[in-house]
Amino acid sequence: MFQVIGGRSVPAVRLLASRGAVLVETVRGRKTRDDPVAKSKQGRIKVPPPIDPVEMVVLKERYSEYQLIMRALRLEFKEEMLRKKYEEETGSMAEERAKQEAEEHGALMAWNNEENQRLLKLRLQRIEKKTEKAERRKLQVAIYREQKEKEFIELKEKEILQLQEDAKNFITLENLDERIEEVLDSPKNYNFAIDKEGRVVKQTVLQ
Repeated sequence: MFQVIGGRSVPAVRLLASRGAVLVETVRGRKTRDDPVAKSKQGRIKVPPPIDPVEMVVLKERYSEYQLIMRALRLEFKEEMLRKKYEEETGSMAEERAKQEAEEHGALMAWNNEENQRLLKLRLQRIEKKTEKAERRKLQVAIYREQKEKEFIELKEKEILQLQEDAKNFITLENLDERIEEVLDSPKNYNFAIDKEGRVVKQTVLQ
């Protein structure tokens, strides 16, 4: 006969059973697709558990942060592995490359300093030329202004001399009688007509 064991006392039964006994353990099998629904579950409607919106938002944010952190860690590990592999493959070339880069950097810095000195000289020359040009322009303006002042003074001197010359013919109390006699002795007639060309064509006779 077979001894059937089941429940929670399986280890105790195995210890107490004789050596020649055949132990058969009961196994709960899974239902097939064609088996009907159990009587205890007939008419039951499976409703999914409720979801809290606030909790869902928090979970989404945390999951997004988790994805970002994991992606960053993967990239970091991948970069580290690639760097180690590259250093292992080109370890001897790295020092030579670093030396070449240092020499190239030194040469570029020397060229940069020379270029800065050359540009500084050009800038100083340009500033000097600009200063000289400004000084020449200032001198020309001063000469022009002095010449204009001199011409103005000469013009005013001529005007003064002309006024002094005209003043000799001015009528004063001393020569008033004499000038009246001159006017009476030489009368002038301004009653005349002229043509388009300015010629006198008709004139009245003084009486």
